[in-house]
Amino acid sequence: MLVLSRRESERIRLGDEIVVTVIRVAGESVRIGIEAPSDMLVLREELEPRAAQPTRRKP
Repeated sequence: MLVLSRRESERIRLGDEIVVTVIRVAGESVRIGIEAPSDMLVLREELEPRAAQPTRRKP
């Protein structure tokens, strides 16, 4: 994993088409903006569909 430090208004480029901008830092919260092609899915991890977990059988 690459870990970078950025200040407000600073950007990170991912390839040719994705730009991540630090919008605001307040306490432990960071607000970011993501510019990506409209055909690319950008999804917060907690909204990602989870694979069905196997159920445990009782012995």
